Amino acid sequence: MPNIKSAIKRVKTADKRRAQNMSVKSALRTAIKNFEAKVEAGDVEVAKAAFTEATKKLDKAANKGLIHKNAASRQKSRLAKKLNGLSA
Repeated sequence: MPNIKSAIKRVKTADKRRAQNMSVKSALRTAIKNFEAKVEAGDVEVAKAAFTEATKKLDKAANKGLIHKNAASRQKSRLAKKLNGLSA
């Protein structure tokens, strides 16, 4: 444990940020899993709503720097491909 006041503050700040980032990443993964479950079920309208939610979370995570913007784009593309395969 650090002794210097600023280092103590950095540890506290890092812990808060880590907790927030873990929460956002967990919600992101849950949204993606929900979408994939809706696609498996074959319900187009519900899958579209889940797709919108998942893409929104992906964009937000990319903007905040939690995941790389290209990784978010790649995941959105793959989800869209699944949705289009379901619709066709």
